[in-house]
Amino acid sequence: MSLREVLESGKFAVTVQIDPAKGVDVTEFLNNVELLRGKVDAVNVSDQQSAVMRLGSLAGCCLLKQKGIEPVLHMTCRDRNRIALQSDLLNAYVLGIQNILCLTGDDIDSGDHRQQAKPVFDLDDSASLLQAARGLEQGKDLAGKELRGAPHFFLGACVTPGAEPVEPELIKMEKKAKAGAQFFQTRAIYEPKKFETFMQEAKKLSVPVLVGIMLLKSASMARFMNRNIAGIYVPDELLDEMEEAEDKVQKSVEIAARLINEMKDMCQGIHIMAMGWESRVGAVLDAAGF
Repeated sequence: MSLREVLESGKFAVTVQIDPAKGVDVTEFLNNVELLRGKVDAVNVSDQQSAVMRLGSLAGCCLLKQKGIEPVLHMTCRDRNRIALQSDLLNAYVLGIQNILCLTGDDIDSGDHRQQAKPVFDLDDSASLLQAARGLEQGKDLAGKELRGAPHFFLGACVTPGAEPVEPELIKMEKKAKAGAQFFQTRAIYEPKKFETFMQEAKKLSVPVLVGIMLLKSASMARFMNRNIAGIYVPDELLDEMEEAEDKVQKSVEIAARLINEMKDMCQGIHIMAMGWESRVGAVLDAAGF
C-alpha cells in the first residue's frame, strides 16, 4: 500500500527517516534501507538535513523506488529558487515519487558550509512550497503557464508540538493545511502530556499526524538537543534513565517504545528518526507491540 492508502484507510502508519550518503558510495544507505523492509510503510530521505551537504533526497528516493520501498521525498526552500523547486517536483513525479514532505529548511549556520553558502528562500516557507505543488497539480506553474500533463502528489509538512508557546505553531499548522498539506510528521517529542494537549487542537484540522520519535543515543545527545534545538525537550527523568543505563542501546529502545505506546492513540502514525540506528528500528517496533 502507498502511504496515502495507509493513512486514508485508517491504518496506523509507520515511517522512518534516514540520511543519504555524504558522497556517492550508497552501500551503507542501501543496507540501512534493507533493514527497514517489511517493517515500515514508507521511508523518508532527508534533503541536506541540518544544512549539511549530502547526496540529494531525489536520488535517494529513486534508489528506494528501485528496491520496491515507498519513499517520502524531502524538499526544502533553502537551497533552490522557485524554478528549481517546481522542476524538482515534476522530476519526482515523473520518476514515480508522489510523497513530498515540504519544508522550509534548517538555517545555513547549522551546517558544514556556513561560511560559503547563501540561502535562497525564493519561496520563503513550506506553506509557499505546498501552494506551488498544488498549483502544479492544477496544471499551471507559478508564472501561470500551463503544463503538458499535471502531477498528483501526496503532500506533507512538519510541525513542532513541543514549541513554546505552542499557539503560533498551531497557527502555522493550519496555514500549511490550507495550503495543501495532507499529512503531518512532527519533530521529535519526549513529553506525551504536551503532545496530548497539542493534539486536542491539531485534530480539529482533520489531517493525519505522525508523531516524531527520535532514538536517544546518550544523555549528552539529549542535553545537546535541550540546549540547541528549539521545540525539542528531553525531560530530566529520561536524561537520568540514559545516564544510569548500563546498556544505552537497550535503554534507548525501551524509551522509544514507551513513548510510542503513550502517544499512539493520540495520532495516526509514528515517524521514527533513527539517527544511524536503523538496525534498532525493528527492536523498537517489537517492544512497542507492532
